[in-house]
Amino acid sequence: MPMKTPLMPALLATAVVALSACSSSAPTKSTAPAAPAAPAAQSTAKAATVNLASASGSLVSGKLSIVPMGDGVHLTGEIGGFSPGSTHAIHIHEKGDCSAVDASSAGGHFNPSAQPHGKVGSGAHHGGDMDNIVANAEGVAQVNAHAQGVTLGGGATNDVAGKAVIVHASPDDYRTQPTGNAGGRIACGVITVTR
Repeated sequence: MPMKTPLMPALLATAVVALSACSSSAPTKSTAPAAPAAPAAQSTAKAATVNLASASGSLVSGKLSIVPMGDGVHLTGEIGGFSPGSTHAIHIHEKGDCSAVDASSAGGHFNPSAQPHGKVGSGAHHGGDMDNIVANAEGVAQVNAHAQGVTLGGGATNDVAGKAVIVHASPDDYRTQPTGNAGGRIACGVITVTR
């Protein structure tokens, strides 16, 4: 028969306390609401238009159509009022506000990925960067431009719906930060989803 010592009950009590300290309690449910899921970074709209009105005292105006295409959106249309044979930058800007006489209310280039200014298809660039447009002998430019890495509709951070399209007085050099040395803003219009 094993011998009982006065130490045994104390050791047993210590073991029970130690084991109960290791046990885990049932997880408690969080009462904080879950954060809403970020909008999908894909186009939900099928088409949009931009009615460009003159800015900074220019005579430049026009109308563009925008559709989702490949890795971004594609802009087509016609802009008139340029000097014959002139070259001009065209960009998507961060705010859909053309109320200022010089269109400065449209803010800077749309740049949801915080990239340096550049040329579409040639490395890092703003989401709103596009290739220059060239006016013909009558001062009319046929626009066929692509903005890469952006969407149309859906509310994601790279969504261009409701942003402004700006036409600049000078060509984009695709290097100078942050605007490509594109000069003043001579036309502005807001991207409006139509379907």
